[in-house]
Order: sequence, then C-alpha cells, then structure tokens
Amino acid sequence: MISVKPLIIENHPFTAIRVELPKTNLLVISNEVGYIMCGALDVDLLNDKLAERKIVAARATGVKTIDQLLDAPLDKVTKEAENKGWQEGMSAKEALLKIAE
Repeated sequence: MISVKPLIIENHPFTAIRVELPKTNLLVISNEVGYIMCGALDVDLLNDKLAERKIVAARATGVKTIDQLLDAPLDKVTKEAENKGWQEGMSAKEALLKIAE
C-alpha cells in the first residue's frame, strides 16, 4: 500500500509518503526543494554519481513512521543539503523548516 498525505510543519506544506514493503516501510517527507528519507536513501550515490543534479536530501535511520522520521536525527546529508544549513545530528523537522517556502 502507498499513502501520500499533506503534512503541515509550522504552517509550511510538505508531502508525507509511506510505501509498505515486505518487512519494512519506505518513508519520505518532501517539498519542492528537498527531502528526507528513512535508511533506504543512498546519500553517497546522490553525492557522487548524481552530483550534477544538486539534490537536497538527507537520511534518518531506525524509523518506522512519519512521526518518528520527523523527530529523528539526520545521520547523513548530501552536500547540497549542507549548503541549505542541514547537518548530521539535527532533527528532520529542523532541517525541513530550513527549506520551507
């Protein structure tokens, strides 16, 4: 099952996506600037092989729900996300507010 829902964080719109997979869930919170995902995100691929795309993204691991993803500390961020003020260890919610429009 796939669920796509609007998510408002401090009056800023985002999209929350949950894909139920065998034995796991794929979780994403995004807007038009960037996104944060669960552990399925390959940040090294984005930084290295897809660097020319300048993708603003980060990964948080050990989460099973969108609420857990929001509260989780980022464990890896892309170089472009660093340019937006994202840092490893900050909460996903804090990072998302830095790209809120």
